[in-house]
Amino acid sequence: MISQISGKLKQKKANSVLIYISGVCYEVLLPGVIFKQIENIQPEDDISLITYHYLQSDPSRSVPVLIGFLNEVEREFFVKFITVSGVGPKAACRAMEIPFSAIADAIDKGDIPALKSLPGIGEQRARQIIAKLQGKIGKYGLIQDKMPAGAGGIEEDIKKEALQVLIQLQYNKPEAKAMVEKAMEREPNISSCEELLNEVYRQRQEGANYVKN
Repeated sequence: MISQISGKLKQKKANSVLIYISGVCYEVLLPGVIFKQIENIQPEDDISLITYHYLQSDPSRSVPVLIGFLNEVEREFFVKFITVSGVGPKAACRAMEIPFSAIADAIDKGDIPALKSLPGIGEQRARQIIAKLQGKIGKYGLIQDKMPAGAGGIEEDIKKEALQVLIQLQYNKPEAKAMVEKAMEREPNISSCEELLNEVYRQRQEGANYVKN
């Protein structure tokens, strides 16, 4: 099991980083809240992450996956979070867009709307999380992980992630930004990057059909 990884930051991707160690690049998935906290780390800078290591299996293959955190307590909270039925490691990683302490506080208070605001967490799942963890995760509410002043909310994070994906898909930045803004105007309640990109795709298809007609 890989429990920690230290090396040179090679590249930041939409929801992961590549870390170079002795001729090998390891891809490490990061919760959105961790991404915000490593904003100042640039390619070729040293980086060290505590990792959660698991095998993602399907009928034809098993793929090792690493998820990164800044300390052991964050990883502990993540491990607690995925004990909830139906919340796998990738879903939990995607959901953690706000500070761990804020998520722990919402669980302790039974705050369903706050949990529903997390990407991929609906009302039923929010209730399951509260039923499983409420009253058991108080120490994680003490994590010093508040975001710096001026940091964007979940909506801004989703827009930034979608913009990065579109740029990787060879759209130029102004075009990609316009597509993202238009999609958010049409569907202001979008709660994840995947939903936003689906809306971008729909609007482009509608535009293509309009031109054909």
